[in-house]
Amino acid sequence: MSTVTHVKVCGITTIEDAGLAVRAGADAIGINLIPVSKRRVDPATARRIVQAVAGRITTVAVVADLPVAELQRLRSETGVDLLQLHGNESPRVLEALLPHAYQALRVSTHADVQRAADYGGDRILVDAKVEGQLGGTGVTFDWSLVRGLARERRLVLAGGLSPDNVATALAEVVPWGVDVASGVEVSGEPRRKDGPRLQRFLAAVRAYRESK
Repeated sequence: MSTVTHVKVCGITTIEDAGLAVRAGADAIGINLIPVSKRRVDPATARRIVQAVAGRITTVAVVADLPVAELQRLRSETGVDLLQLHGNESPRVLEALLPHAYQALRVSTHADVQRAADYGGDRILVDAKVEGQLGGTGVTFDWSLVRGLARERRLVLAGGLSPDNVATALAEVVPWGVDVASGVEVSGEPRRKDGPRLQRFLAAVRAYRESK
């Protein structure tokens, strides 16, 4: 796969922060609908955010462990472009939603990475595996585990990325995309994005691209 061309800013909770992501040059935003997430918004809020940025950036709903019919309803209700399945969904669930969904895998071992082969679709996201958490932890993992997968799939690398380490992550993994949440937030406020940190993150990605 080619050098990264895709940046997703996840955990967007307001129209204002969605606008920040657009102006910074991000390719996609993630809107979390998982009830236990500290970045969760309700479907009505998600729809308002989507409507505010429609046509300017790809919108993704982050969901987990829901029936296919409910996932289809949420996609229709919110108007998002894609669903990111961030739970323990079976490959059959993803298959029913393609091409408008992709799977996220939590990774800490080679066995976790090997599960990617079970899931269809071109794109797959990898995040750090933290006991009891579905994601958004701000924790990195051993990037060497997914180097091979990045050569086979459109790999989106998540987990503890920040303006300070994203260039290193890109050089080590060469993923198709990167996903950032806590790394561009206001310190101690997981529901607010930090404009300058977001700009620094995108600048680091652009500098990496231009060096290739």
